[in-house]
Amino acid sequence: MPPSVTVVTKLKVQLKLSIARLRMVQQRDEQMGKTARRSMAQLLDAGKIDSARIRVENIIRSDITTELHEILELYCELLLARAGLLEGHTCDPGLEEAAKSIIYAAPKTEIKELQQVRALLAEKYGKEFVLSAMENTDQKVSEKVIKKLSVTPPREELVQGYLEEIARAYGVDWPKRPKDLGDPPEYVDNDVGNDADDSPSGDQAQKGPESPLPADSKAAQEREALSRETPPRSLGQNSPLHINLPSPTTDNPRPKVTLNSVELKPSQKMVDAGIAKKSDDKNSGTSVDELAARFAALKR
Repeated sequence: MPPSVTVVTKLKVQLKLSIARLRMVQQRDEQMGKTARRSMAQLLDAGKIDSARIRVENIIRSDITTELHEILELYCELLLARAGLLEGHTCDPGLEEAAKSIIYAAPKTEIKELQQVRALLAEKYGKEFVLSAMENTDQKVSEKVIKKLSVTPPREELVQGYLEEIARAYGVDWPKRPKDLGDPPEYVDNDVGNDADDSPSGDQAQKGPESPLPADSKAAQEREALSRETPPRSLGQNSPLHINLPSPTTDNPRPKVTLNSVELKPSQKMVDAGIAKKSDDKNSGTSVDELAARFAALKR
């Protein structure tokens, strides 16, 4: 007589099927989302803003559902990886959030395999475990799952952010921006050069020794040269440092990279070379003339 199949064995099979189904649904929704975004860009280009604002809510809801499926897929993988802990009569604390989140979300999704997982978890741990998960009496269900399953309409900022990102991705000028006319043409005074050539002392000024400049004029020229110094244009392309922006989500459609304020201190080599001031007088401040003099010394 063959051995009977245990609940844990059935649960492992259904978890694998659920993971495969969740991935297929995510790929399907991703392809449908691309088509919907392209149609939304055409509406923005045609100036049908009111229609676009209403229809973009379907895209937002689809993205929220995709994010929910990603969370449930991770919970299924967690239960499958810790299948040895499912042998006990009570749910292990490390699996309680995953199990109760799946029980809470399974009836509200289209994934039939998840509903089978829910039924097997109910058979394993009893009805009271399922009721506590459905009512979330012990606050073990993930807050992200509860938020993704809420039916509240999207915020106005989220709708605006989605429309702007779709317009930017498909090259649509929305909202309308003023056209860039470029930099104004430079004005060149030709009379200045002619006057210099006509002057009797013009050749002598070019050929003769350069007259020493006053100290104030020299400092002004060095400050002007310092202000004109810019980093090379190829720094952004060939730099070995690259920052990957986080992927946009419904909670943050336009992610940005922020740096926490960090106090930077000069190294001992910089102090010895005279580039940075010592710690004794770091609060005294540095004049513009001293910075210009140091920059000129470095250029030599």
